[in-house]
Amino acid sequence: MKYVMHPHHWEITARDLDAAGHERVTSLDEADVLIFTSGNPRDFPERLPANIGWVQYGFTGVNHLIKRGLIKGGGVRWCNTAGAFAMPVAESALALLLAQAHQHKAAGMQRDWSKNEQLDAAQAWLYSAKGQDAKEVAVVGAGGIGKALIAMLKPFGVRIVAVNRSGREVPGADRTVPASEVSSVWPTADFVVLTMPHTPETDKLIGREALKAMKDSAILVNVGRGKTVDTDALVWALESGEIAGAGLEVVDPEPLPSDHALWGLPNCTITPHIAANSSVAMWHLGEIVNANGAAFAAGETMPTEVDPERGY
Repeated sequence: MKYVMHPHHWEITARDLDAAGHERVTSLDEADVLIFTSGNPRDFPERLPANIGWVQYGFTGVNHLIKRGLIKGGGVRWCNTAGAFAMPVAESALALLLAQAHQHKAAGMQRDWSKNEQLDAAQAWLYSAKGQDAKEVAVVGAGGIGKALIAMLKPFGVRIVAVNRSGREVPGADRTVPASEVSSVWPTADFVVLTMPHTPETDKLIGREALKAMKDSAILVNVGRGKTVDTDALVWALESGEIAGAGLEVVDPEPLPSDHALWGLPNCTITPHIAANSSVAMWHLGEIVNANGAAFAAGETMPTEVDPERGY
C-alpha cells in the first residue's frame, strides 16, 4: 500500500508502516491512502485524486469534518483513530472525578492550609466504608473510553451502570442500559461520566431536566464532547447546588472564554482538552492503518471506519 502523510510527518507512525511493508510517497496521485495528520479542516488537500481509496484521520472526533463536507455519504471513505485514546482519556476521566470529589480545586482556591467545615462536608469518595452502599457510577458511552474506564473503576468497588446505543451487555458493568432509556440512570448515580461523541441524538443531552433529575450530591464528568452538555444549564446547576460538582475536559464553547463563570466555580474542575494529544496517536496509528488497510483490500468495512450518518 502506498501512502501520503499530510500535512505533518509523524515519524513514529511512518516507521511502523514502513516496517509493515507499506511505501511512503510524496504525491497524492501515486498514493492509495491519505493519512491526514491535522485537526484543522483547512489543511485538507483541495483535491483528492480518484486513486485515493480512503482517508485515515489521525484523531478521533470527526464532527467538524462532517460539517465542512469532507466526510459525507457517497464520498471517499474515512477512518478515525477510535480506540487509540481510550486509556489516556479514561485515565483523565478518573483523575477529574477524583479531583472534584476530593475538592482539590476548592481547597486550592481558599489559599489557606486549614480545613474548614464547608470543604469537609463537600468531600466525597469513590470507595465505600464497611456497611455503606456501594457508590454508583454511570458511564454514558460504553465504547473504547468507557470500557477502559470501567476497568479502572473496578478496584474501588463501585456499582457500574453502562449506557450504550444497543443495550447489549458491557463487560465489567453491573448493568447496561440502552441510550433510549438513559434518563433512568440520573436519579440513582453518584457519579455520571460522559464519554460519548456529539451527534444529533446527544446534543445537549445534559440540560436542566437531566440535571434536576440527578442527586444533589452527584458529580458530572465530561471527557466526550462539550456540546453534549448545555453549558448554561450546568452553570445554573453548579451555582444553585442542584448537583455537587463537575469535572470537565471538554466544554462548549471551546476554547472557553477566560471570563466564563465555570472557571471561577470552586465545584468545577476544568482541564483544557488535554487528555490526549498527537503523540498518543502517533504510537497507535500504524497498527490502526494496517488493520484498516487489510480490511479495505478485502472489500470489508474497516475497523475504525466513520459512518457519516451516525457522526462517528
